[in-house]
Amino acid sequence: MISIFLKHELKAFWRAKNAGKSLAVQIILGVFILYFLCCALFLGFFMDEGLKHFSPKVDVVVSFCGIILLYYLWDLLMRIQLQELPTLRVQPYLQLPVKRNALAQYLGLTALLSGFNIIPLLLFVPFIFKVIAAQSGGGIALAFLFSVLGFTIFNNYLALYIKRKANVNGWLLLIATGVLALFVMGDFMWHIYSIRNISYLFFGHLISSPILVLLPLLLAVGMYYFNFLYIKQNFYLEELSSKKNAYKGSTEYPILNRFGIVGDLVANEIKLILRNKRPSSALKMSFIFLVYGLIFYLNPAFKMSDGIVVFVGMFMSGVFIINYGQFMYGWQASHFDGLLVSKLNISDFIKSKYLLFTIMSTAAFVLLTPYVYFGWRVLLIHTIMFLWNIGINTTIILFFANRNNRRISLTKGAAFNWQGVGASQWLVGLPIMFTPLVIFIPFKLFNQPNIGLAVMAGIAIICLFARGFFVKKLEADFYNRKFKIAEGFREK
Repeated sequence: MISIFLKHELKAFWRAKNAGKSLAVQIILGVFILYFLCCALFLGFFMDEGLKHFSPKVDVVVSFCGIILLYYLWDLLMRIQLQELPTLRVQPYLQLPVKRNALAQYLGLTALLSGFNIIPLLLFVPFIFKVIAAQSGGGIALAFLFSVLGFTIFNNYLALYIKRKANVNGWLLLIATGVLALFVMGDFMWHIYSIRNISYLFFGHLISSPILVLLPLLLAVGMYYFNFLYIKQNFYLEELSSKKNAYKGSTEYPILNRFGIVGDLVANEIKLILRNKRPSSALKMSFIFLVYGLIFYLNPAFKMSDGIVVFVGMFMSGVFIINYGQFMYGWQASHFDGLLVSKLNISDFIKSKYLLFTIMSTAAFVLLTPYVYFGWRVLLIHTIMFLWNIGINTTIILFFANRNNRRISLTKGAAFNWQGVGASQWLVGLPIMFTPLVIFIPFKLFNQPNIGLAVMAGIAIICLFARGFFVKKLEADFYNRKFKIAEGFREK
């Protein structure tokens, strides 16, 4: 994947409208970088002579070990000020079956392609092999070489992490610069400590204990992984913002504010329903079907059996779940790609569907309370079926929603409109309509209807408490099928 990303970046560069101007700028920058690299290489070859000149009474190896940390402090300061963050046009890849790990690894590895990472090699490697290898042997020279590599990579990713965090909070950049400045001033102005002695404490002991090379290597690997996690966790299109400003409550529906981001998603869903023709039609039909029970309860041809009340109660309190939920996530088809590449957590998205269905089913149940006119047992069964709808049928609907990849136009009415209707919409009716009857009828046949109702209520309550488990399963199922769903929604 890394090679593919590089090819795409090169193609994007050459196909850009201002490719000629950009190429000229890159050539000029390349000349300046080449000049500084040649200066670093020159200093590297004659560093031993320079150290003898400035510190004639000190062994050149001791002087060398003392200046390395000073260099990396200066290097970190320059990186924070000048090093650019590696970039990639990630939006097209986030909609495709490309793992975010690959994108994060690409950004992490391309960050190594910086002139700042070449300078310490040109500056220190000639001295290492010219002096240290001659005095202490090739093994110690390799320990120094890998230590330099480790600290260079550590500085590279530390500077990038600071700059990325500074995009969220600009004060962080000033704080990091100030800390570095104070650390240097503690030595050269206030003489509290000696940075050169601290540097020699590590590199001087590296000669006698080459195992210390593991420290900079572990720091480099740790900083890379830390940076990798940060990139991966912040792959979204919105700009990074502080937590203070990242959340905005649903002021139009204050009762939803207590649910946080899930409440906001439900508020947006309600707006979608009220402002568009087809979902609005589904809502209106749900209210119309609340009088569906009168057809059965007032008609002498239908006996008021518990089986009839179970079926009718389930249908009336869950009619919105059936009418609206069977087209999940088709209602979001027009902006589904945007959802995939946003910061939105899919588990929150699924929880919002659960909450929406619970609110609508609760409203339907409250409006069904006048059916108590036909007896308290009718109200009891309606209550059990209400629990069944929010505990079981919501999960069934969302399971089949992951298998619906047919686009829906929100502006068209529901009457004689078969857009978005597929096999999943027909299949979802089977478990929703017949599962409660399959459980209840055997108890009814053995003259134990109360036990049957108690079993159904128990199953519904257990499923309600197991919502967290179902959310995780639905989330995993969604991730397995999201690209197929998105592909279907793109077809108009």
